[in-house]
Amino acid sequence: MITKSSKDQTRQKVHSRIRKKVLGTAERPRLNVYRSVNHIYAQVIDDTQGVTLVSATSVKKVGKGEKRPTGGNVGSAKDVGKMIAERAKQKGIEKVVFDRGGYLYHGRIKALADAAREAGLKF
Repeated sequence: MITKSSKDQTRQKVHSRIRKKVLGTAERPRLNVYRSVNHIYAQVIDDTQGVTLVSATSVKKVGKGEKRPTGGNVGSAKDVGKMIAERAKQKGIEKVVFDRGGYLYHGRIKALADAAREAGLKF
């Protein structure tokens, strides 16, 4: 019987292949990206210590009764890219290794990376 993998299972296989080669150190931490349907998340991680140094997300807290804004678009990805770069520079991080998380380097992932580069991160 032939079984078919879901898109997420395929992405996780690709991500594990990428993670074999990409390692974040104290001098050059890893910029990890996770993309959900409605939001996008980014973290700068030092893999030698297993610590998240900086994080940014498109999730915004809203009051009761207000409509939740979506972050599942290119504009939000650009905002998260700028935000992660600014926070990383405040912590003294200038160079990172980009981990696309198994996603294609296209659309929101590319927009986040380009915005982070424009804001001053080098990778």
